[in-house]
Amino acid sequence: MTTPPPTVPSTRGTRPTTAGGFGELAALVSGAGLLQQARRAYLLLFAANGVLLAGGLTVFVWLGPSWWQLLLAVFFAVVTTQLAFIGHDAGHRQIFAGRRANDVVGYLHGGLVGLSYGTWVTQHTAHHAHPNHADDDPDIDIPVLAFSPEQAAAARGPVRWMIGHQAYLFLPLLFLEGWSLHVTAVRSVLRREVPRPWLEGALLVAHAVGYLGAVFWVLSPLQAVAFVVVHQGLWGVYMGLAFAPNHKGMPIIPAGQRMDHLHKQVLTSRNVLGGRVLDVALGGLNYQIEHHLFPRMPRPHLRRAQPVVQAFCTAHGLPYTRTGPLRSYAEVLRHLHAVGAPLRRPTGPPAP
Repeated sequence: MTTPPPTVPSTRGTRPTTAGGFGELAALVSGAGLLQQARRAYLLLFAANGVLLAGGLTVFVWLGPSWWQLLLAVFFAVVTTQLAFIGHDAGHRQIFAGRRANDVVGYLHGGLVGLSYGTWVTQHTAHHAHPNHADDDPDIDIPVLAFSPEQAAAARGPVRWMIGHQAYLFLPLLFLEGWSLHVTAVRSVLRREVPRPWLEGALLVAHAVGYLGAVFWVLSPLQAVAFVVVHQGLWGVYMGLAFAPNHKGMPIIPAGQRMDHLHKQVLTSRNVLGGRVLDVALGGLNYQIEHHLFPRMPRPHLRRAQPVVQAFCTAHGLPYTRTGPLRSYAEVLRHLHAVGAPLRRPTGPPAP
């Protein structure tokens, strides 16, 4: 028997209590100093990423035209994702108090990895305002995936077959995520859908020229193509695996339903259990509940905020979802499998 995808329970009659409750939680978090900037911690992150990037480039030039460079492509996939995490934090204004300084960091890191910072901020802000909402969350509006029975039922043509088997295709599709991010960036700039199209365009051109120029200058053509495929593919996988456990497989807010901030953020988010190594590996996104409740909270403070938020949710009878890394991915795949189940069933003539 296929398990139906989860739905958000009704919160009718609870809005006044939870709205006041969030104010109480915000006061607790603010009183603990968890909303203050963490400049020293971010300076260490900048330094660490700079060392990794410079070290990787040095080894890349030193190795020259060698197939061992494919191992370095794996290394650069990790570094690229860590740089993207900094861009994510800058978009939330976690690093500095003012918008301008955060934007400088965001545009710079977008240029380093070939992303459109303006597009990212616009889409991610919409996601934070309406997580897992059937109408308004762009992160669950993906043409080749369905996260609700309604999305699956609307699929047509080859996409219908893909959604029926999406649990099996999910990981292979992540290999294309990096390319998708590049294409989205170029399209957004050409359509002038970003606040600073000329700046973003110049950064994207500089990235493409620098990246492809270095790869094809140092490596043979075949090695260069292999390097790009491995690097971009694994970067997409890493990005997908960092973001997927946060909301996928969690309840979907039905079209037309509205919820207060506390409920919609806690009920649709999942934390991933782990130590400090996981904190670094996932860029703090493993504290998704805390991050969604307080998106401007600096990443280094999320770990300290977690027990405060969990205790508050327990005291107010709010489900607080925490699970291990492997189980989180299993829950995502089970959800995708359940949503696609009706499309896998053969449609024959009705029984006599």
